[in-house]
Amino acid sequence: MSLVSVETPEFSSNPIDVMEEIVRDHQWLCDRSSEEELLVEISGRWCDYRMFFVWRENVKALYYTCSLDMKVTPDKQRAINDLLSLINERMWFGHFEMCSEASTPMFRHTMLTRGWHGVNAEQLEDLVDIAVAECERFYPAFQYVLWAGYDAKQAVEATMFDTVGEA
Repeated sequence: MSLVSVETPEFSSNPIDVMEEIVRDHQWLCDRSSEEELLVEISGRWCDYRMFFVWRENVKALYYTCSLDMKVTPDKQRAINDLLSLINERMWFGHFEMCSEASTPMFRHTMLTRGWHGVNAEQLEDLVDIAVAECERFYPAFQYVLWAGYDAKQAVEATMFDTVGEA
């Protein structure tokens, strides 16, 4: 089941308008500081996520981040950088990086839309679904490094195990 699902077949030249409709339908907390920016907060399985959308009309690009609710201390920065590298090798859409201002890990992707006739709700739903799924998938790896003292390889291996059968 999709995290978000909104019936909005029409396209908009400003994807922030479409995303605001999705946010409104789900009653998520948000702040639209301008026509080009939207901040959204949602609760996930492991933590709260802060999503940030920025639309740049001149290049027809939607910049998106989804920040994890955790701080990385300076003494853990090198281990987290190693972890980011290993995680990003497994990513096929977007990537993880550190927000230098907030010292938080975040998922990031930029959607280029030149030549499209706008962005629809389904495209934005997919963007949010994938980002939150990846954040949920790798959140434990960050915790293993920050709190359990695992190195990056151990954290990824512990996170990536496959379960067989049902409990």
